[in-house]
Amino acid sequence: MAVSYHQLEPEPASQDSPARRVRALNPAAYESGPVLYWMSREQRAADNWGLLYAQACALRGDSPLAVLFCLVPRFLEAAWRQYDFLLRGLRETARALAAQNIPFLLLEGNPGVEIPRVVAELGARLLVTDFDPLPLKRAWLGQCLRSLDAVSVCEADSRNIVPCWRASGKQEYAAHTIRPKLLALLPEYLEEPPPLVPQPKSWPRRRPPPRWEDAASRLEADKTVAPVSWLEPGESAARGRLAAFCSGPLKRYAAERNDPNSCVQSGLSPYLHFGQLSSLRAALTALAANAGGGNKDAFLEELIVRRELADNFCAFNPAFTGVAGFPAWARKTLADHADDPRPHRYTFRKLEAAHTHDELWNAAQKELLVRGTMPGYLRMYWAKKILEWSPSAARAMRTAVHLNDRYQLDGRDSNGYAGIAWSIGGVHDRPWFERPIFGKIRYMSYGGCARKFDVGRYIRTVGGTD
Repeated sequence: MAVSYHQLEPEPASQDSPARRVRALNPAAYESGPVLYWMSREQRAADNWGLLYAQACALRGDSPLAVLFCLVPRFLEAAWRQYDFLLRGLRETARALAAQNIPFLLLEGNPGVEIPRVVAELGARLLVTDFDPLPLKRAWLGQCLRSLDAVSVCEADSRNIVPCWRASGKQEYAAHTIRPKLLALLPEYLEEPPPLVPQPKSWPRRRPPPRWEDAASRLEADKTVAPVSWLEPGESAARGRLAAFCSGPLKRYAAERNDPNSCVQSGLSPYLHFGQLSSLRAALTALAANAGGGNKDAFLEELIVRRELADNFCAFNPAFTGVAGFPAWARKTLADHADDPRPHRYTFRKLEAAHTHDELWNAAQKELLVRGTMPGYLRMYWAKKILEWSPSAARAMRTAVHLNDRYQLDGRDSNGYAGIAWSIGGVHDRPWFERPIFGKIRYMSYGGCARKFDVGRYIRTVGGTD
């Protein structure tokens, strides 16, 4: 694969740029009246196409604009680690919005109930929200739509550079099938977003500021999974980390990105997951960096093609966390080898505690437990070993998804789900040489890792993690 992303030329945003990322979800039309932006996946004030579209509509209708965020007491397997990162980032976003005369309303509970209630209470005529392929988010949105038939509702895709529904209308088989579609559309969507401007029309009634501590105290998140101290959340920290990466490690990215000892990983994944940084901003900054075309291409392939392929997978495959979501060849080969002897088997508790015979796997799992992250190359090795040590592929998927969602800062994300499905079920991959347990699923070994990087050094480094 040789694609020259670094030759792409970003364009300045046009007047209709936000609208090109938006689609209507019901037939109600907006002419004027209060506008609400339901912030969910994109937790930032800058480079946010949904917020920009909401503001453009409010300005056109000479109407006020407010932002809603609904804090769910329990979300999938998210623990206190993820909620802490989310809440601290939202505080900064709320301050940035206030500086532009845009109130931020923190709600609590089921968004499918709370969002329509507040829309009715405030008399809003337009609700804009973020595109998200996860079923739980779609279910909340469906609840809202059933209650808001007289209010115009639309969604914006600020997660992908090319809107998911525009890139493809079906599940793509692999990177090589979605890549040409994205490349054909990137010149249209790779553009500098306009800034958010001060909202001239104030909200008619002053709203009380969010009571952050009270909201945090009512969460049902497991507080035994501690917050991280090595990474500061929020839009400013995200921009700072992006700048540091593009001025330094990006220059070595193509050659060293699979070596966890090289420290060239961007560390941007948590920011991208929580929407504290847009992938478009990351792409524009990388394109402008003095880092060599090959390094830019390697980074942009992962940032654009692989991440947008993951959203496509979750949007069009409802079984993305299970065996039923695997391609037919993978289901067959795993079934053919279902009864193969497993020399090593571990319970979920042993895996969670990093108590296996494999020191490299244990180190990767320990890094996950303590830091809430894991180098990208080792994420694949980690998931494949869970398959090797589990009684079935179905059990392996449940284990990997649970650990990913509970401990990874960027868990509960289409990128993580697609990566696990690739590792265990051959999604977006092809059949390889047949072997026990794996069948034709691509295999990874300790020895293969040792040929790529200094395994002992990584184990020693993680041994000192705190």
